[in-house]
Amino acid sequence: MSVYVRNLTINTHSDFSEDLELYQLGGKRTNITGYGLSSYMRKHPDSSSYTVFSVGITSAADGKINLSLTDTQTASLKPGRYVYDVLCERTNGSKSIILEGTVSVRAGFSTNCP
Repeated sequence: MSVYVRNLTINTHSDFSEDLELYQLGGKRTNITGYGLSSYMRKHPDSSSYTVFSVGITSAADGKINLSLTDTQTASLKPGRYVYDVLCERTNGSKSIILEGTVSVRAGFSTNCP
């Protein structure tokens, strides 16, 4: 399976949701039926603190997933640049990164407006 790169932008104090589609080289969709997925965001790869994305599989046969965070989770983020990845665990127990990128966290400056 190839590693895809997708950069994200998250506003603090707001719900975050991003639909993603995984493709193989040549354009064929990646079938992730039976796979387990998890995703973490960190300030840098060696950071011991992290934020856990909720990962939903919206269509396993078509490689469609959704990453999300609640407004409570984004409220605890400090603005800046982060890194994230999505880890795939296959039915045989092997694991690999299938998606990675940077996350730009922006201050949600309109949250205190009337």
